Amino acid sequence: MKVTTKAYGVIDVDEHQKITISSGLFGFEAFKDYVLLDAERQPFYWLQSLDVERLAFILVNPFLFRPDYELDISDEDLLEIGIFDPQKALIFSIVTIPADGGGMTANLQGPLVINRETRQGKQAILTDPRWGTRHNIMDELAAAGSH
Repeated sequence: MKVTTKAYGVIDVDEHQKITISSGLFGFEAFKDYVLLDAERQPFYWLQSLDVERLAFILVNPFLFRPDYELDISDEDLLEIGIFDPQKALIFSIVTIPADGGGMTANLQGPLVINRETRQGKQAILTDPRWGTRHNIMDELAAAGSH
C-alpha cells in the first residue's frame, strides 16, 4: 500500500507493517491507524500515522539503553490487545528530540506495547517511580556502559 510519510514522502509499505492502536496514543486519541517503519538511523523506528502525514513518532526499544527496564503492565491492558504470552509483545518508547538541540529523551513511563501477531497496540502507563517521561538516552547509554 502507498503511504505518505513525514520522513520519506510517498513510499510503498507492506500491509504487515500496519499497527492499530484502538485507544490511540495519549494526546492523540483520535488517531488509531499507523505503520511501523525502520528509520534510516538504527536503532530507531518511525510510527507514522495513516490519517495525518505530519503525525509521526520516533520509537526505540527501551531495553537497548535500560537493560534493567521493567514493565508492570496490567493483565487487562495486555488482554485488550490479545497478548497472553509476553514473548508476543514488541515494546517501544516514544522518543522526543527537542527543537533547541537538547538531549534526546525517551518516555519510559508510557511504553507502546504491540502484539507481534495481530499488530494491535496500546500505550500503557507504568506507575513505577523509576520510569519517567524524559529519560536522556545518551546519559542512560553512558551510565549503562560504566557498569
